[in-house]
Amino acid sequence: MGGMIRFHNTLGGRIEDFVPLEPGRVRLYTCGPTVYDFPHIGNWRAYVFEDLLKRFLKYSGFGVTHVMNITDVEDKTIRDSKARTVEELKRYTAKYIDAFMAERDLLNIQPADRYPRATEHIPEMVGLVKTLLAKGFAYRKDGSVYFAIDKFPAYGRLSRVNLEERRPGSRGDADEYEKESVHDFALWKAPKEGEPFWETEIGPGRPGWHIECSAMSARYLGRTFDIHCGGVDNIFPHHENEIAQSEAANGVKFVNYWLHCHHLVVNGQKMAKSKGNFYRLADVLARGGCDALDVRYLLVSTHYRKMLDFTFEALKQARTARQRMGDFLGTLGDVPPEAAGQAPVEPLLATARAGFTAGLGDDLNIAEALAAVFTLIKDANPLLVQGRVSKAGADKLAAFMGEVDGVLGVRPSPAVSLSGKIGGAGPAAGTADVLESGIRAKIEERQRARAARDFKRSDEIRGELLAMGIILEDTKDGVRWKRVVPPKP
Repeated sequence: MGGMIRFHNTLGGRIEDFVPLEPGRVRLYTCGPTVYDFPHIGNWRAYVFEDLLKRFLKYSGFGVTHVMNITDVEDKTIRDSKARTVEELKRYTAKYIDAFMAERDLLNIQPADRYPRATEHIPEMVGLVKTLLAKGFAYRKDGSVYFAIDKFPAYGRLSRVNLEERRPGSRGDADEYEKESVHDFALWKAPKEGEPFWETEIGPGRPGWHIECSAMSARYLGRTFDIHCGGVDNIFPHHENEIAQSEAANGVKFVNYWLHCHHLVVNGQKMAKSKGNFYRLADVLARGGCDALDVRYLLVSTHYRKMLDFTFEALKQARTARQRMGDFLGTLGDVPPEAAGQAPVEPLLATARAGFTAGLGDDLNIAEALAAVFTLIKDANPLLVQGRVSKAGADKLAAFMGEVDGVLGVRPSPAVSLSGKIGGAGPAAGTADVLESGIRAKIEERQRARAARDFKRSDEIRGELLAMGIILEDTKDGVRWKRVVPPKP
């Protein structure tokens, strides 16, 4: 679609022009789920941001190779599974992997090209550890292997940690720790009684969390690739350690652009089960009144580097905005084939497309991009009401909205017209396959009840349709219907 794309690169802390290693192609790695539990909405905020990024790169004409790891062995998976063998661990994590994939689809997140699992890439990790040992960047201690950060002078440039407070020679076995705990980190962990482990060339044990991503990204994207994403909580220690071990082993730059999204909070507070504000996607949907794509709209509509405050009022507003898009599509679908309005839509489209593209090209400025879309809707609606838009013009507007949703992925549901005449033309062209015969029969029964002034029965049918997820709108041009989520019982 043209135009320079710029991203805020955490490595350096500044906005930079995006220039891929290979013209026309982007290699993208995103930190995936640690499958010891079901993902929460904060996790999904990161995955939706990454999906927006990938969709926009594709919209801009790039081919994208996307790899997302599945962390199925690390401290928490072992702790919660209480697995004693590798096979037990795999059985435990399988249900969480399945749940992740199912919710990914509900949120309309495009699948990655590969989902490598840590447990299936132990040889690559062992090979990387062997290289680090051979080059003197790693050492053995009590059956484990540690990365010596003193041997890597560039350590800390991503997270800007204070290395002066580090105690020389200090080591840490935990996968996660605070910035104040800068120390040599475990590449390979000695086996513990009752825990799963692998017999390997470097001895028995299991990988540290950080080595997993370095090994799997190199396997599928190469030793240097374009973009690495994650949440801000991944910057240290995880991503800092990835850089150190990858560049020490391979002798080349690991990643050119690091993009990190900010935290999600709930009503201004950090999510915590003890506070009663900890939500998974299923918890949000169980409240009723919205669907997964309304949640997606909310998650995508705040700039990725800003903290997102999740509230149910904000979710309601997201639903309204998404419905506004759907209503616009419905209005476009109502323009009859013979309509020959003279209002030119091309200037509106050019302005909207330019604003949408420029906004997202400016470090995914979603507010600017959405403003361009809703300005188009605001300007085009009066022309449609006045009958000044031709069918060809309406089709062009609808095609642009399709372009927009190819990037946003929120799938706005258009309202669909039904002829106001009993026994008339029926659904608008192209909707017969969508409007199930049972629903159409109810709508037509309601029309007959209204014609007979049986408003009690008319209201009953409206309620029955609402329970089925169909809402009706009586307009001067006839009845319109659209799908909604049935209210919670």
